[in-house]
Amino acid sequence: MLQIEELEVAYGSITALHRVSLRVEKGKIITLVGSNGAGKSTMLRAISGLIRTRHGKVLYEGENITNRPPHRIVGMGITQVPEGRMIFSNLTVLENLQMGAYRRRDGSGIKKDYDYVFGIFPRLKEREKQVAGTLSGGEQQMLAIGRALMSKPRFLMLDEPSLGIAPILVKTIFSKIVEINRQLGITVLLVEQNANMALEISDYGYVLETGRIILEDESAKLRMNSLVKEAYLGG
Repeated sequence: MLQIEELEVAYGSITALHRVSLRVEKGKIITLVGSNGAGKSTMLRAISGLIRTRHGKVLYEGENITNRPPHRIVGMGITQVPEGRMIFSNLTVLENLQMGAYRRRDGSGIKKDYDYVFGIFPRLKEREKQVAGTLSGGEQQMLAIGRALMSKPRFLMLDEPSLGIAPILVKTIFSKIVEINRQLGITVLLVEQNANMALEISDYGYVLETGRIILEDESAKLRMNSLVKEAYLGG
């Protein structure tokens, strides 16, 4: 569904991604594991069109979308849940969800998706009229994912969904990611520092280190890899 070929991204004179290549198969959960500063978020921003690439291609369903404007990429069915959630804190929960559907005109479809979001995240239904900035970190993450789902994505990118969330809610968030993937058939590209949890729910994984992919394999095999265990899984 998505193919990255020899992608290079730089911030001024600093190269953040060094000719990186990867593939994401349709209907799968693929994870990108790496320490802070490895280039994971840069990868997602390059796919979303939020930063320009210096070299290489981003192919989506065979079409070259490299450096396309972000709103056009969203229109193709690619949606990103950014690191830090980036909800509209002064708007209500419902208004945030409405913002996710800003490109849509299918009223009955939008209503159906509201019901789906409130079904998988009942807390959001309970707080429908609450100002989003007053939600807990975990609830804000649920809202960020719900807002992304309202754009009706076929390819969903999640950037550090466990960041700053209580451990008990992290398990909930990850179980919902699996549920969304299986129930809606949405392909997921997951960037996550919690390597153990990410590899547990994903089908295939890539390990990114200082802007280069140093390992890739089926997630179950990566979890057993001695290098991965030592560096990312606490031995």
